[in-house]
Amino acid sequence: MKSSTATAANLTKEKKKRRFLNRWDAPIAGYLFIAPWLIGFIGLTAYPMLLSLYYSFTNYTLLEPIQGVGFRNYARIFSDDPRFVTSVKVTFQYVIASVPLKLAAALLVAVVLNKAIKGISFYRTAIYFPSLIGGSIAVSILWRNIFGVDGIFNKILATFGIPGTGWITNPDTALGTLILLTVWQFGSAMVIFLAGLKQIPNDLYEASSVDGASKIVQFFKITLPMLSPIIYFNLIMGVINSFQMFTSAFVITNGGPMNSTYVYALYLYERAFSRYQLGYASALAWIMLVMIVIVAAVIAGTSKYWVFYETDKGGRKSK
Repeated sequence: MKSSTATAANLTKEKKKRRFLNRWDAPIAGYLFIAPWLIGFIGLTAYPMLLSLYYSFTNYTLLEPIQGVGFRNYARIFSDDPRFVTSVKVTFQYVIASVPLKLAAALLVAVVLNKAIKGISFYRTAIYFPSLIGGSIAVSILWRNIFGVDGIFNKILATFGIPGTGWITNPDTALGTLILLTVWQFGSAMVIFLAGLKQIPNDLYEASSVDGASKIVQFFKITLPMLSPIIYFNLIMGVINSFQMFTSAFVITNGGPMNSTYVYALYLYERAFSRYQLGYASALAWIMLVMIVIVAAVIAGTSKYWVFYETDKGGRKSK
């Protein structure tokens, strides 16, 4: 009896041990699969972010020993840095103008391309292509040549008898050329809108047509509400990307003329890599993060009034 009892106890322990090990088989395999991403995230994202947060409370300059300064960098930014105010103002002007125009262009083109016509795949690819190269230095140089005093844009205007100007050397138009370049890169948002348009049931349009709704009414009463979650996503992504705009401002105008294109990322770069004030630049970077979070939170807070989702019962409710 004692032997059988001991054997049963051993078998129970063995089963529990196997059950415990089996429970961890799947997570271990999962961690192994995500290990490359996890290592990259920790080494290339999380650690640098925490390090920059530490540097933001120091006077780190690469040339002198690191010394803690507390909140002195932040206090100086907000109280005694006019270039910070200028860069924030220019950045918000850029974001407010470029993001809606880019979304509008992407949605308009997506609606046009949402047709079953011959060669539509070629047109979609051709229109999406600028988004693949739009952020490159080469395109920025090309854009600078197009809108220069002797650029092709002024030559086109001259054929119609319209006098040209130095679009990137005029403080009134320089920021507009950068906005136009951003709007030109609407391909990614367009593809997402196009995918959303494919998900709208044709029955809605057919039923509204029977009721006498015009194409314009269908667009505002059916298309826009059904696409509101995608508009919300593209809006958030557009705001985040616009706040970080750097390449075109650096290559095309270098912040000029008269600081009319002196965006925040350019000012951060100048502090970090021209003046080697890495501690001060780290503080600027975290302020940028806070600004993006605040703007995104405002958009998320207002989304319940204009973003709509289908319920399980087939109706629609606000987020």
